[in-house]
Amino acid sequence: MSTAHVRIADIARHDGQTVTLAGWLYNLRKSGKICFPILRDGSGMIQCVALKANLPEETFETLKSLTQESSVKITGKVRAEHRAAGGYELDVESCEILQRVPEETPYPITPKEHGIDFLMDHRHLWLRSRRQFAIGKVRHEVIKATRDYFDDNGFTLVDCPIFTPAACEGTTTLFEVDYFEDEKVYLTQSGQLYNEANAMAFGKVYCFGPTFRAEKSKTRRHLTEFWMVEPEMAYATLDDVKTLAEGLICFITQRVLANRRAELAVLERDVSKLAAITGPFPRISYDEAVEILRRKGSAIEWGSDFGGTDETLLAEEFARPVLVEKYPAQVKAFYFQPDAERPELALGVDMIAPEGYGEIIGGGQRIHDYNLLLQRIEEHHLPKEAFEWYLDLRRYGSVPHAGFGMGIERCVAWMCGLEHIRETIAYPRMLYRTRP
Repeated sequence: MSTAHVRIADIARHDGQTVTLAGWLYNLRKSGKICFPILRDGSGMIQCVALKANLPEETFETLKSLTQESSVKITGKVRAEHRAAGGYELDVESCEILQRVPEETPYPITPKEHGIDFLMDHRHLWLRSRRQFAIGKVRHEVIKATRDYFDDNGFTLVDCPIFTPAACEGTTTLFEVDYFEDEKVYLTQSGQLYNEANAMAFGKVYCFGPTFRAEKSKTRRHLTEFWMVEPEMAYATLDDVKTLAEGLICFITQRVLANRRAELAVLERDVSKLAAITGPFPRISYDEAVEILRRKGSAIEWGSDFGGTDETLLAEEFARPVLVEKYPAQVKAFYFQPDAERPELALGVDMIAPEGYGEIIGGGQRIHDYNLLLQRIEEHHLPKEAFEWYLDLRRYGSVPHAGFGMGIERCVAWMCGLEHIRETIAYPRMLYRTRP
């Protein structure tokens, strides 16, 4: 009689039943006539208990000598055990070895300490570790919460192209790609320009996909390939952006706290700091931010953009994310709507996370006047012909509109309390790392 194949995550539903688990040996403890294989299956981990007296000798010896990351199927009876990490153990009745990792070529990532370069070189295997598993689950929760937030608030997902004919954020940080018949295109920096067109069709939209920045940056906050969610709203202003962004971050934080406490515990995350993330968030102007930075010893000059150190200094003043609005237009992209009262300022806002995680959201109100947008394109020495379609949005039914972008990896790093962004994505792409 065959037994049911179940996932470790669902083990509580099978208390007292005999089931089969299919997975990999994460660790093995043994002592004389008993051994404890710890099995992982991608949904969780469980300790199995193998007693020599209850098993054929060959089965017991096979389990006792099993090597790390060997693939196995273990059949046994589920037993509640309050001392176990997941509340249950499996009393082994039989096992099937699908592939035994040879002792002469053992699994390279052992419980001992390894250097970060070694771990990154073996990233394809490092993902199996308890810590990386926890980070991956939190990332999944952040992404699901993000989609749910927009879906539940009347937004439509509209995908934007990865190949684009022109820059969105600036021409110096583009990856150029050879296209057909000697045409040059670029890997997208943002879906925003296309999303503005989408908003004029659907009203409220978001795109969600990979973006690329060719900045030669080696900081702990930067990747060259990352995932970004970008909502855009027709008939919207800067105030609408601030409200939407604040709601998104509160929703994500609450979902992570509700569904990923076990993973946060593995990461030793101080959840009290996440629990403090409730609205309304503090809101300050760029002018006020410069005053705070100077008071804290920064040499920043008015008109300069904030660097990583500046963002960290600002974040020290607040236990929650802070919204900094109305930056000098000279440090923002060409499409930002100027402030009516002070045209030298752009109607933009950045959300800076606490605990030194820097900017996680950036956005604002877009220029909706045709002549002003054309002027900005010329001032930035951008090719008008590449933006004719974008100008069309101002020729045909233009309205005030606004949106923002949020980098998933920075948000995940903050939720998890990670030191470096490289652990937030399965295969990070950085200045000197494109493998595995």
